Amino acid sequence: MDPSPEPDPSHEPHSAYPEDAYDGGHGPYQPHEPGYGLDQPGYSPYEDEIPDAEARMLAIKNAKAYLLKTSTKSGLNLYDHLATILTKILDEQPANTVDIIETISQDVKWAQFRKKMDTLRDEHLIPPTFEAAEKCKALFIKEAAEEEHEELDEEMGEPALPNVMETAFYFEQAGIGLSKDECYYIFLAFKNLISVQPIQTCRFWGKILGLEMNYIIAEVQLREGEEEEEEREEEEEETVAEEEKEMGEEEMEQKEKEPEPPKSTYKPPPEIPKEANGTGTNKYVYFVCNEPGKPWVKLPPVTPAQIVCARQIKKFFTGRLDAPIVSFPPFPGNEANYLRAQIARISAGTHVSPTGFYQFPEDEEEEEGGDTYEENPEFEPPPVAEMVESLAMWAHHVKGILKQGRCVWINPAQKSEEDEEEGEEEEEEEEEERQEETGQPLLTLISEDEGMKNIPAWTAQASTNLIPEYSIAILQSNRWPGAYAFASGRKFENIYFGWGHKYNPESHTPALPPPAEAEFPSEPGITETADPTVEEELAFKAAQEEALAEAEEEEEEEGEDD
Repeated sequence: MDPSPEPDPSHEPHSAYPEDAYDGGHGPYQPHEPGYGLDQPGYSPYEDEIPDAEARMLAIKNAKAYLLKTSTKSGLNLYDHLATILTKILDEQPANTVDIIETISQDVKWAQFRKKMDTLRDEHLIPPTFEAAEKCKALFIKEAAEEEHEELDEEMGEPALPNVMETAFYFEQAGIGLSKDECYYIFLAFKNLISVQPIQTCRFWGKILGLEMNYIIAEVQLREGEEEEEEREEEEEETVAEEEKEMGEEEMEQKEKEPEPPKSTYKPPPEIPKEANGTGTNKYVYFVCNEPGKPWVKLPPVTPAQIVCARQIKKFFTGRLDAPIVSFPPFPGNEANYLRAQIARISAGTHVSPTGFYQFPEDEEEEEGGDTYEENPEFEPPPVAEMVESLAMWAHHVKGILKQGRCVWINPAQKSEEDEEEGEEEEEEEEEERQEETGQPLLTLISEDEGMKNIPAWTAQASTNLIPEYSIAILQSNRWPGAYAFASGRKFENIYFGWGHKYNPESHTPALPPPAEAEFPSEPGITETADPTVEEELAFKAAQEEALAEAEEEEEEEGEDD
């Protein structure tokens, strides 16, 4: 048989990938290489000549030995790697295998590298997304109590659940608010709160930031009758505490049989009582939680002493309601009470509404200290341009807090029958000190608010200047950074996102401790005597001996006379 002609390189089939030619891939095998012989013409299936079986087996063994070479970097070999890839492809049978062959190869390599933990078990790591999903899982479960509450809302007419998503939509136009996911979680958390508590109205007050955790705050009004029950429970707790205190004092008096030291004549100032539930600083009830899905906690009512002290200190919240408040002057309560005091202060200073939206009831005249108002059905919303240009288009609908710590001033010097027996001089001094405080009446325009040096108390602007006909009015408080309000037609809302601190143009200066008490005045009756000298002691001793000798002589003389 004539030898086959040499192949013409121009007629050789080209690879689909030019880079796999001699430059980028492996060229023809050399005689000393294991794969030599497989690309010879005698091994082509289209040739009539059958190659030698021994030479073919030797070439296959050489090729397999080459594929079994272990990599010096990864410790793997190509033969096992290709076998694993083919097994994975045949088992899973993915679509478009040729397009994802590189990804499959990479996954097979990654599966080879595992931690060698010997006999120890692998630690099960919970991803953060799984933890977040577990916390919010309860928000998406609808219970039977919620269905009953929905039926009750239908009977009442007005649903207590606020539309948090609508509020977030309006504030989002001004770049204010939370993410949509968090707003929806808060929406579901409010739904769970309303299904558990007897709530008549509910509102998303805002979010106060903390060092460890944050506070999501709900402002609610309980149904009629629930507030009275709460007041009774609080009164019972106070009476029990007073009885325990009296019992303890009586036991101490019985134990002390020794003469008592002189009592101090100092009388502390009378304690100012807190405002009743549903009025003043305690008009609303507040529930807080750290994250949507966690249980809601009801904050206690605020007292005037807590508000007065909160004005003198500045503390960051931790996110734990039972955390102590270490400050000077000492705060009367824990973080839950401090949070409630700051909520009352922020609400009194930043909750506003369009002028004329609320009005006083016609049958009730505006009384001093009254905080009742109703919605004006004849209110016509002004244009956005006017609400942005003039601050007189906004008004406070929450009463301000007096220096006393209450919205309505009360005379703490209302004396009982025992106190009326005191002198007239003390009465005159107390009357001079106790002057009735008066604050701004309800529905006062915010244009009357005092600024801070060169900074105005409020800043108003439109949400957009490009499309003014669809813009909304945004109001920002400079006194309480983080407090905002919007108005669009008859819709308006107030919200707060911040640390719960009031703006101070100067650095915060803590209150100084009181001056040290003066020493007790020296008098002859209490002045310590000087120690006698040795001569004085000897003279005194001699005088005592002489007096003793004279007494003995007198006794002897009296005995002789008898």
